[in-house]
Amino acid sequence: MKHHEYTAEAITLLMSLIETPSVSRNEDEAATLLERKMEDYGLEPQRTGNNVWAIGAGFSPQRPTLLLNAHIDTVKPVASWTRNPLQPTIEGDRLYGLGSNDCGGGLVSLLQAFRVITSRRQAYNTVFLASAEEEVSGADGIVRALPLIPRPDVAIVGEPTGMQPAVAEKGLMVLDITAHGKSGHAARREGINAIYKMTDDIDRLRRLQFDRKSEFLGDTIVNVTCINAGTQHNVVPDICTAVADVRTNEHYTNEEVYEIICSCLDSEVKARSFRLSSSHIDKSHPLVRRCVEMGMQPFGSPTLSDQALMSFPSFKLGPGDSSRSHAADEYICISEIDEAIKTYIRLLDGNLIKN
Repeated sequence: MKHHEYTAEAITLLMSLIETPSVSRNEDEAATLLERKMEDYGLEPQRTGNNVWAIGAGFSPQRPTLLLNAHIDTVKPVASWTRNPLQPTIEGDRLYGLGSNDCGGGLVSLLQAFRVITSRRQAYNTVFLASAEEEVSGADGIVRALPLIPRPDVAIVGEPTGMQPAVAEKGLMVLDITAHGKSGHAARREGINAIYKMTDDIDRLRRLQFDRKSEFLGDTIVNVTCINAGTQHNVVPDICTAVADVRTNEHYTNEEVYEIICSCLDSEVKARSFRLSSSHIDKSHPLVRRCVEMGMQPFGSPTLSDQALMSFPSFKLGPGDSSRSHAADEYICISEIDEAIKTYIRLLDGNLIKN
C-alpha cells in the first residue's frame, strides 16, 4: 500500500468511530468496530472489556517492547455544539466530530503506523492498544489491559500534542478538606466558626511553596476549587468542606505532597486517590533524541492521560491540538493525520527504542 492509502483508511475508520457513540464506560460498540477492522487488516486483536490490542508478529521476549496507545472513549458532548457531534463532516481540511481530536486522530494514525512498522523487521516488539475509560481513569480502562500484554519498555501515547513530544505530564490528586467547629447562635457570637478555620487553611494553601521545580512542568500547584458550609444565616456553622485540585510535577509523588499538605493544615484532609501520578521520560531516551533530530520540540503537558497509570517510560505524541479537546465543534485536520502517520513511521521504522 502507498502512504495515501493508509491515510484514506485512517480517515474512513475515524469517521466510523465518530458515528459510533463511545462515551466513557459505554465503548462496547466502538471497541467491536475497531476489533473487526483490525481483523480486516490481517491483525489478530485481543480484547478485555472494551480494551482492544494487537501484538506485532514475531514477538520475542529477548527484544524490548514498544507500546503504541490511544483511547477510544469520549466525553459527553457539550450543549454548545452547532452540528451533530456524532455525524462526521468534512469541510475543507477539517473533519468535525466528537472524539476526532481527542483522540481519534491519534488512534487511527498510530494504528496505520503499527501496520507499517510491524510489516518490517524491527529491533523491538510492538503492541498497539486502544484503551477504554481514559476520560474517567476508570478501573476497566488501561489498568485492566496492561497486565495482559507484554510489559512495555516505553510507550507513545497518541494524545493531541501538535506532533511535538510531551516528555512530562502533571499528575492529579483531589483532596477533600473538612474543618470542624462548634455551632452556636450568630447573635451571641457563640461557637467556633468552621468557615473561619477553613479560610485560615485556604490561606496556608495559597502561600504553600514546593521547592522542587520541573524543567518542563514548572511548580507543583494546589487550587481550592469548591467550598461549602452553613445551614442558615443565624447559625454559626460547625462544619466547612472544601475540595482542592493538586497537580504534581515529576519530582514529587502524590503521597509526598499529601503529607506536606496535611502537616501545614489544621483541617482534616483525605485524598480520593494517589494513583494518578506525574509521568516523564528522560531526555536522553533514544526516541526523544530521535524526535529532537527530526526537529521536534519537547515540552511538558499540564493535562492528564493514561500515562498516569503507566509504570514505565512514556511520552505523548499525536496529531491535533489539546485546545480543541472537550470543546464544541471538535475537529481534526486530515493533513494532521496524514503527517502524523508519516512522522510515526519515520520516528520508529528501523530505529532503537532502548539505550
